[in-house]
Amino acid sequence: MAAVLIRIGLRYGAGYLIARGLLSDDAGNTLATDPDVQLAIGAALGAAAEGWYFIARKLGWAK
Repeated sequence: MAAVLIRIGLRYGAGYLIARGLLSDDAGNTLATDPDVQLAIGAALGAAAEGWYFIARKLGWAK
């Protein structure tokens, strides 16, 4: 399910950047459809969640 949400987010993000003129059409298409980009975003989100949990345990916010 997370991969689907990441893919949708990348498509909306790429569309926004293309509409603003910050990204070319080809680069936006690559960003929205490249599985390696989706995997990297998923890994980064997972690492961020684990890091946040580690900090919460260290500060006593989670038991």
